[in-house]
Amino acid sequence: MLSNENGVAKHGTLCRRAADWYTACMTENARSRKGRVLIAPLALALAFLALLVAVRLSPGHPLTAPSAYNSYTLQAMAWRDGRAYLAEDVPHLELAIFEGRYYVSFPPVPSLVLYPLTFLFGNDVPDGLAVTLYALAALLALYAALRRGGFQEVGAAFWAFMLLFGSSLLPLAFSGAVWHQAQVLGFLLAVLSVAMFARGRPLPGLVFYALSVGCRPFNAVYGPLLAILYVLERKKEGVPFAAAAGQLMPGLAAGFAVACLYGWYNWARFGNPLEFGHNYLPEFSFQGGVQFSLSHVVRNLESHVFSLPFEFREGIWRFKQFGFSLFIANPALLLTLVWACADVIKRRFRARHALILAFMLLHLFLLLLHRTFGGYQYGARYAADLIPYALLYILNREKKPGWASWGVMVMGLGLAVAGGLAFFVP
Repeated sequence: MLSNENGVAKHGTLCRRAADWYTACMTENARSRKGRVLIAPLALALAFLALLVAVRLSPGHPLTAPSAYNSYTLQAMAWRDGRAYLAEDVPHLELAIFEGRYYVSFPPVPSLVLYPLTFLFGNDVPDGLAVTLYALAALLALYAALRRGGFQEVGAAFWAFMLLFGSSLLPLAFSGAVWHQAQVLGFLLAVLSVAMFARGRPLPGLVFYALSVGCRPFNAVYGPLLAILYVLERKKEGVPFAAAAGQLMPGLAAGFAVACLYGWYNWARFGNPLEFGHNYLPEFSFQGGVQFSLSHVVRNLESHVFSLPFEFREGIWRFKQFGFSLFIANPALLLTLVWACADVIKRRFRARHALILAFMLLHLFLLLLHRTFGGYQYGARYAADLIPYALLYILNREKKPGWASWGVMVMGLGLAVAGGLAFFVP
């Protein structure tokens, strides 16, 4: 009887030790996983810092120096004085002239970010630093979206970095020039919108989407696509159409409210809720230029779709100053087409893939209507607005990108770094 009790006690002690050992192992594994979760974002931040040094600091451009193209800072300063127009003309900026007054000819959201900074820095807001922080936030948002989409840490970090910097966005990401502020902040907001929808949170997703339109108006194309993809995803989960559409309503109401604020601001300045100022630039208002036209499409196709990056000029080979093929400068867009073709061949092409591709091509067509398609630039900077479609395609694709795709993106990064050094605009 005693020996039996000793055996039970011994057995109980062994069980407790085993349970304690298992708990300790699980705790250690949890700590290890928590540590690994931080490694990839830290590696991204270090890689980002290396690019910052190479592109912004090595040529001798201080990070805190304000850009000479500081339209958004000037607009924020005018708001502080209770005006929607600038006090005087600044000849080197793209200012709209309406009824004898000078207005910033771009949508207003970037000035909202800079407005509180003007109370610290006045006219000398370090807008380049602001754009750099936008790019860092976009990098982390891309990483979070890819992790949510099933990528492991290394794959998510690689594709986040390459989608952002292996593209025409790289030369923009460290410059505070007005055009770059709008495009990088618009990109960040579009990626945040995609990330929120990927988490099943349409309200913040639609708010971020509406704000991105206040940076880049053609980003309006993203909204219907994200809403449709959300409803399709809920349908797969068994949610009725009416219920899924109802979940979108708060976000649609918030987005509409933001759109009304844009309309009010445009009306207050130009008497037209849809006019943000570009039509009153001298080149379009009285110098004979046409901002958007079908006649621009053929020329833009030649120079920004089918053109090579280099030309022989002044005795050496140089980057083309006014752009080249968007698919070379932004290889993620080329890969999106390649992935779509592969999915068709392998019979993996679904309705959601067709939708993403169709909206991307529609967005591209609208950009091709513009007279300049970005002007002096590395590659085709307008086309960088399309990169969130590549993110959406990756997130909605069953097969993860293979090593060949990784290699293409690495080559794109190398070209973009060279372009960033050649086309930096202080």
